[in-house]
Amino acid sequence: MLTRTIIRSGRTLTQATKIAGVRHSSTKTIQETLAEIIPERQAYAKKLRGEHGDKVLGQVTVEQVFGGMRGIKAMLWEPSVLDSEEGIRFWGRSIPECQEVLPTAPDGTEMLPEAMFWYLLTSKVPSAAETKQFQDELARRAPLPKYVEDILDGLPKTLHPMTQFVIAVAALNHDSKFAAQYKEGIKKADYWKPTLEDSLDCVAKSFTIAARIYKNTYADGAKDIAPLDPSKDLSWNFANQIGFGHSAGFVDVIRLYNALHTDHEGGNVSAHTTHLVGSALSDPFLSYSAALGGLAGPLHGLANQEVLRFILGMQKEFGDSLDNEGVKKAIWATLNKGQVIPGYGHAVLRKPDPRFLALQKFALSRKEVAEDKVFKLVNQLFEVAPGVLTEHGKTKNPFPNVDAVSGSLLYHYGLTDFPFYTVTFGTSRSMGALSQLVWDRALGLPLERPKSLSMEAIAKLIKA
Repeated sequence: MLTRTIIRSGRTLTQATKIAGVRHSSTKTIQETLAEIIPERQAYAKKLRGEHGDKVLGQVTVEQVFGGMRGIKAMLWEPSVLDSEEGIRFWGRSIPECQEVLPTAPDGTEMLPEAMFWYLLTSKVPSAAETKQFQDELARRAPLPKYVEDILDGLPKTLHPMTQFVIAVAALNHDSKFAAQYKEGIKKADYWKPTLEDSLDCVAKSFTIAARIYKNTYADGAKDIAPLDPSKDLSWNFANQIGFGHSAGFVDVIRLYNALHTDHEGGNVSAHTTHLVGSALSDPFLSYSAALGGLAGPLHGLANQEVLRFILGMQKEFGDSLDNEGVKKAIWATLNKGQVIPGYGHAVLRKPDPRFLALQKFALSRKEVAEDKVFKLVNQLFEVAPGVLTEHGKTKNPFPNVDAVSGSLLYHYGLTDFPFYTVTFGTSRSMGALSQLVWDRALGLPLERPKSLSMEAIAKLIKA
């Protein structure tokens, strides 16, 4: 039986080459690495289906049908699994364990999203050499075709940034290698190869698209946008192109933000949409553009904006120097109005979100962030809100999710354009959703087509 082995080690770029049990001298490409791994996973899938295909994973209740299919075990997702008590694990590793082993940039302290992307695709911790080679490959893919630049530059500044993102990613379908090879008659066993190529293009170009959207929407246009530096990572280039390249703190927090938001198993809207649309053999660009439409929804990708508005509203109403008792009163005042505390609770988690804890740790390790008045209020909420929400008794999870802190860090470093926050989420989530799309193709997963029922059909089935 295949297992997901955990390797612990130091976490800097130099130390990454000394990790026990990890290839050190290898500089195999991502294509070569996947070509080695895929046959093993295909054999494992065949064994599971052949020997256990009739085994029952669970039951479906009427409430689950009405309740957003919460908790129904009906979807294969390789890169990550979310546990209600311990949070997300990527190929078996927790976030702290990933932070220990995944390489960082030479000028930074946080794990590189490129290293996380390699890991999500392969289940293997990349060496420093593999990370650098992969970073360079993605950097080569990052420039946009002129037609995409022209599309973005021609959109009205008043168009929502996520709508612009959807349009630009969908337009990249023009150059899809999967679509072209499928039209020519590629073997099904090879579907994963052009899907990988499109996915690498989509991830790399998403960062450049995001930067151009920012310049067009919140600055004087993209005419003076900084050129891409092929020696740098995607997060650095993104930060530099939107005008934050001078801030080492912003570059590092955007690296951490991107690494943490890559994947959160397959049931969330953006991940599931990528998988669902991709199951029709739509190419990665069309699949992920559809996912971005879901990410733009208030119940998915807009939450950190709502948290920040709530925090700033508390500041405005009660001042900067609230003690914990004052925070408690403010929370109760909100709850007594029939409103929720944004950033608290989660559809699956029943403990503090490990992504929240990672970003909180980042903030507390930097004096200028730890002393920021907005972040201090975020931290106070973390101390006070769980107790109040438990006493209130109307939430299954009184603890913070990642949205409770992420917006405050972007805000601290000067990224104050709230509608753009979801775009930064979109660059990150591309890595997780498209990693699984590659595995969908490699494992030959079919068109997704669950059975639906009317209320009368449900009543008849349960003899109600």
